[in-house]
Amino acid sequence: MNIEVELKSFTGDKIKIEKILNKDIIIHDYDIRESKYKEKGNGQCLHLQLEIGGEKRVLFSGSTYLMDLIKKVNDDDFPFITTIVKEGEYFKFT
Repeated sequence: MNIEVELKSFTGDKIKIEKILNKDIIIHDYDIRESKYKEKGNGQCLHLQLEIGGEKRVLFSGSTYLMDLIKKVNDDDFPFITTIVKEGEYFKFT
């Protein structure tokens, strides 16, 4: 059938979530893929294409809460400005 799976390609250096907590960021796109750490969380990994300080970066997270939230954003609403905060053990968009 010659069907190929399209994987999104993101640009920029990887950034840790701790470096962007409580800071304004622009989310341009996302993808949820199978995690290499299958035993953690739901076995999936969130890939975020974001911008901070005018620079595009990529964030990888196993946060199931962030995955659930980003799935609810309409395609027409990208890009959007948000902040990631930590509440207890969970990360969330504000």
